[in-house]
Amino acid sequence: MFTSSDLQQIESKGISLKQIEEQLAYFRNGFPFLPLVASASVQKGIRALSATEQTPYLQAWENYLKTDKEILKFVPASGAASRMFKDLFEFLNADYSVPATHFEKTFFDGIARFAFYHSLNDCCLRNERKSISELISDKQYKAIVENLLLPKGLNYGQLPKGLILFHFYPEGPRTAMEEHLVEGALYARNQEGKVRVHFTLSPEHRALFQQLAGEKTPFYAERFQVEYQIDFSEQKLATDTIAADANNEPFRDNEKLVFRPGGHGALIENLNDLTADVVFIKNIDNVVPDAFKAVTVQYKQLLAGILVAYQKQIFEYLNRIDSGKYTHEQLIEMLYFLQNDLCIKNPETKILEDAELTLYIKSKLNRPLRVCGMVRNAGEPGGGPFLTVNPDGTISLQILESSQIDLKDPAKKALFEQGTHFNPVDLVCALKNYKGEKFNLPDYVDKNTGFISLKSKNGKDLKALELPGLWNGAMSDWNTIFVEVPIATFNPVKTVNDLLRPEHQ
Repeated sequence: MFTSSDLQQIESKGISLKQIEEQLAYFRNGFPFLPLVASASVQKGIRALSATEQTPYLQAWENYLKTDKEILKFVPASGAASRMFKDLFEFLNADYSVPATHFEKTFFDGIARFAFYHSLNDCCLRNERKSISELISDKQYKAIVENLLLPKGLNYGQLPKGLILFHFYPEGPRTAMEEHLVEGALYARNQEGKVRVHFTLSPEHRALFQQLAGEKTPFYAERFQVEYQIDFSEQKLATDTIAADANNEPFRDNEKLVFRPGGHGALIENLNDLTADVVFIKNIDNVVPDAFKAVTVQYKQLLAGILVAYQKQIFEYLNRIDSGKYTHEQLIEMLYFLQNDLCIKNPETKILEDAELTLYIKSKLNRPLRVCGMVRNAGEPGGGPFLTVNPDGTISLQILESSQIDLKDPAKKALFEQGTHFNPVDLVCALKNYKGEKFNLPDYVDKNTGFISLKSKNGKDLKALELPGLWNGAMSDWNTIFVEVPIATFNPVKTVNDLLRPEHQ
């Protein structure tokens, strides 16, 4: 199947032939759907805390910040902004020159309210010898869009979201990347005043991110009296996946194998390379101006406080097991903790002797821990929280995408549609065990939770393999706690016109 040239290409990426064969097998056989038990809800699996109930957790996080623990903010930021501007690209290519669709009219009606307005106006003056208002008066709408999207202007059509100007401030506009620096100072600074932020990005954007960080970090460091430690990483070539043709054979272009990035699930490798006790994970485009940040900061602190409080309890149980000084009643207490607090069910525990029960409890407690914010379902797209059956027969909390659910099964479809909450990608994670050692995160990935999508290259259809998603199958074997967070903490920018919404103004 593979030529000597193929084998050299595979080896150059750091991928084994065994991995390639496994990937091709997924194309042939597909991925199994996950067995659902129930949609997670406030009644089953999602914690909704009153203001009074939040207080001890907020205090727990405040106390944790006074320790020598390492805290990190991890921001997946490699996504291109091209999808943000999809409608404007379509306008450029349309056979009409005056805004016609609702989206186009909304964009031009609100153009002066975008944070990039003044930069765009400068480009128009330089390239067209006219201001934005003059171009609108002359009905030269496409010239404005060209200066926004193309290399002759701001080139936003090729930049990642992190480098797009999102919000206005008196001192000047901020990019999405800068908003994450501000957030880090507000809830992730350690006792020494250090704020660590890690961005994952595409290789072609590294220099631009580094330049922006170099220019802006001193200003925010001075403003918030912190010391920033900012670093970057890229998806590893070894996490690329082979593409397949209609016959599930390797797809070739100009006689070379075609590989594609493995999706955000590849970032579990990047996360695994980092040393930290607690890691906040949040998408690059889910940020708001300072006037709206209070609720975001409060709930980030709450999630982190729940994480460290539960971690403390887990560590106490594990140390007690290691000491050998525990009673049958204490084992039952630990089992109830697994069942009631971590929502891990296993019918077989009823027949286990104490020695077997101890091993089972330790194996389940001694895993990475994550606390995930969940938002009430308001029609936003995205994955959702469920109780599912794991490969070992246990039941636990998982975040699933629709592609992982058999929607042709009426019962499963009903569970999906009846879901009360969705995943806003708002996680706080604990990456070390009770002995202070790093978990090896790839060990906790469920490889059977990837999915296959249809793409094309040079006009030819191909099948692409996505690795298990970062907060889906890549964290399948983690201990998981779901917490309800308000919709005000979820403000993604999927299209450029989202920046006109009140929470971005």
